[in-house]
Amino acid sequence: MSSAPPRPVSVSELTGHVKAILEGTFPSICVEGEISDLTRPRSGHIYFTLKDEHSQIRGVIWRSTAARMTTQLKEGQSVLCFGDVEVYAARGSYSLVVRKVQTQGLGPLQQAFLELKQKLNAEGLFAAERKRPLPRFPRRLGVVTSPSGAAIRDFLKAAAQRWPGVEILIIPTLVQGQGASASIAKAIRTAQKITPRLDTLVVTRGGGSLEDLWCFNEEPVVRAIAQCKIPTVSAVGHEVDITLCDLAADVRALTPTDGATCALPDRDLIVRSLNDMRARLDRTARNAINSRQNRLDSLQTRSILKRPHELVQRRFRQLDELDARGRKAMFTRMALHKAKLGKAAATLSALSPLNVLARGYSVTLDSDDQTIQNPTQVSPGDIIRSRVEHGDIESVVKTINTYDD
Repeated sequence: MSSAPPRPVSVSELTGHVKAILEGTFPSICVEGEISDLTRPRSGHIYFTLKDEHSQIRGVIWRSTAARMTTQLKEGQSVLCFGDVEVYAARGSYSLVVRKVQTQGLGPLQQAFLELKQKLNAEGLFAAERKRPLPRFPRRLGVVTSPSGAAIRDFLKAAAQRWPGVEILIIPTLVQGQGASASIAKAIRTAQKITPRLDTLVVTRGGGSLEDLWCFNEEPVVRAIAQCKIPTVSAVGHEVDITLCDLAADVRALTPTDGATCALPDRDLIVRSLNDMRARLDRTARNAINSRQNRLDSLQTRSILKRPHELVQRRFRQLDELDARGRKAMFTRMALHKAKLGKAAATLSALSPLNVLARGYSVTLDSDDQTIQNPTQVSPGDIIRSRVEHGDIESVVKTINTYDD
């Protein structure tokens, strides 16, 4: 004889039993863990995940409690949470409703994050001078991510809108969980071996908790990005998520969509810029043509270009006038100098001793052709020469007579 099947219960009844057992068993409890996935919506409530190395539980601090708290909660903080376990029947989930929080410092993950950050920063992996500019117009783009995740869909959608002509190669990898860091590092090394060479490499995944994104904080991945020969973009998580990959990459993008924005130019902006440059070039060309045309029209109105022979004839007339003036000046100057020369010749002739000879006078010279002006210059027996108008007379001195004044 078979036993009757148990009476079925509804989901609501089962959830009600679980709620009664949990909330009755743990009416008030103190839980130790690390804050992760912290959010503060505009409602004023605080939502977070409280975790340790193996498990996690969702926590909530209602607005009334949060308003009285003096402790500022932060990601990675180690805390003691005092509150009640509550089952949310509508979703069949349970959470810890916190009434009081006591901080204990940084959690182990956050501490590990800061220690590795300090180590790699000391090696210069995050230095600004290592950052390379991204190609302005990449032709081939590599994306290291999970081929089935939401991140690649968001990236491809944004890329198609910004720069449709780019060739995108997806290098598949794990982006979460055990083995993810080794897989990502291997994918980055593989991307560098692709030929033709990639212009830009984007490493991306969607948002998540600190644990979900932890593989992007592990040393092999950070070093692989820092040593990558291709300019890199890190687009991991959301705006509030900062990983060590973000610090090591050449450019940090806030989201996968923003990764496409950083890596690719905006087609619409480029088209507008080209149209603006073409319009400016057209205006410049038209202005130059109009300026040359106006100058040509102005030249056409000048008489010199209409009747160029008149310029030659005018120059001929000016040349003839200059020639006449030159000749006149030359003849005038010659006549003036001729008159001056005649006057000088007359003066010279009046002073010439030859004129004196013509009047019957003579000039007596000694044997050395020196003029004898005094009888004492010669002695009896000396030969003297007398110059008259038409010749010379040689004489011998017999006597010398002197006269007193």
